[in-house]
Amino acid sequence: MTTAARRPVMAGNWKMHLVRAEAEAWCAEVRAGLPAGRAAEVVVFPSFPLLAAVSAALAGSGVAVGGQDLHAEAAGAFTGDVAGRQLADAGCTWVLCGHSERRRDHAEGDELVAAKARAALAAGLTPIACVGETRDERHSGRTFDVLARQLEPLPDDSRLVLAYEPVWAIGTGETATPEIAEDAHAFLRERLARRTGEAAARAKRILYGGSVTPDNAGALARQGDLDGFLVGGASLDPKRFLAILTVLAAPEAALRGSP
Repeated sequence: MTTAARRPVMAGNWKMHLVRAEAEAWCAEVRAGLPAGRAAEVVVFPSFPLLAAVSAALAGSGVAVGGQDLHAEAAGAFTGDVAGRQLADAGCTWVLCGHSERRRDHAEGDELVAAKARAALAAGLTPIACVGETRDERHSGRTFDVLARQLEPLPDDSRLVLAYEPVWAIGTGETATPEIAEDAHAFLRERLARRTGEAAARAKRILYGGSVTPDNAGALARQGDLDGFLVGGASLDPKRFLAILTVLAAPEAALRGSP
């Protein structure tokens, strides 16, 4: 069956790190080291105070900028939050929704994450909706139940990108084996096929996040249902970020999901 091809995504989530001078130095080094004719889309997610500076520093480089979160409403009396249109005005074209740290630290549930994804789409942003199980959920055999529950309320929109983040692997140095990652990605794609049809499911990009490094990126990237990375700690080092990007930049990796 002919399917839509999937372009890999290399995403770096800086979380609550770096100040302006450090961020601008990162941008300069990454710009200088970007592989020519790279196949993967590249996007970086700085914290809110850095968005305008990073957007300016990366202008014309082909590296996109995204917000780490947004509010489900377009505007309002929500102190400390940020709206999708504000992110777009600061130079963002992407946004994270439901990162595991937001779910854990801010009690964000599945319906709220879905509402944020819809708000992102309404603002013209590409949302990366994050899903994944905790250590206890995996050890009790509930991984697929958790993924199905988190996936269920998300909007059926071709622009939405998924990221599988096994919570037990985030910031721990423990990475899901390529087989574990592939099983989760294949499960998500199979569930999507039930909802949107086989062609739409095959076209959906699903990233992996969870202690990705230059050392393990190659084995992970060879999995057929894995379409790129959402990188945390390793994204703070331009050299490590570029090394992981190189795995996704080879011409033969340009389009996933081709027949």
